[in-house]
Amino acid sequence: MIIVIVCQHQNIFLCSHKTFNKVARKSLLISGILAMLWYVAMNILVPMQYPGYDSASQTVSELSAIDAPTRTFWVVLAIFYSFFFIAFGLGIWLSAGGNRTLRVVAAVILFDAALGFFWPPMHRREVIAAGGGTLTDTLHLVWAFIHLALMLVMIGLGASVFGKGFRIFSAVIVLLFLVFGILTTIDSRGIEANLPTPYAGIWERINIGAYMTWVIVFAIMLLKRNNKSVNYSQVI
Repeated sequence: MIIVIVCQHQNIFLCSHKTFNKVARKSLLISGILAMLWYVAMNILVPMQYPGYDSASQTVSELSAIDAPTRTFWVVLAIFYSFFFIAFGLGIWLSAGGNRTLRVVAAVILFDAALGFFWPPMHRREVIAAGGGTLTDTLHLVWAFIHLALMLVMIGLGASVFGKGFRIFSAVIVLLFLVFGILTTIDSRGIEANLPTPYAGIWERINIGAYMTWVIVFAIMLLKRNNKSVNYSQVI
């Protein structure tokens, strides 16, 4: 009788521990969705504090440009975004189990989130046009290129984890990247000469929106995968 009671207590403890781990993984995965929603909020709130800023014609990077009135506000909010995204990466890592592809995706997300802490700022477009650009402007573009490469790796590997429907969805997202990425690049050429860039902000935000949509859908797929794991109530 004592042995049976002890075994039952051990099973209850094991069940509680595993249930806690499952809830923790779920909370971390939800952080991926929260990160994207937080970024949307940033793009609504921060421009409101920048007199004359036009979201349709100006890029997101100009909100955190050197000497921009919103630089400090953006940087502070971006720190929370990075922490949300780090939590998401940890959630993927803990939920991966024996899936090596998910582990690589998690590592890419963690590296990308950490990289964001050190993203060099650009100068304001009028400073660049006047010849005041420095190494930080070049590094800003380098960081952007690395971030884009990491996003494509993330999407490519993440797409392979789930079924055909998600792979097709991911391919559409990559196609949007290419189309609106080219449009953003073409329209952004006017920044160096401080010329009008009437649609640069729109094209860039469509690109960002496509990426955020993919992350949210990916997080939902991971949450469903996490919910389909072992039912620990059967352990007792």
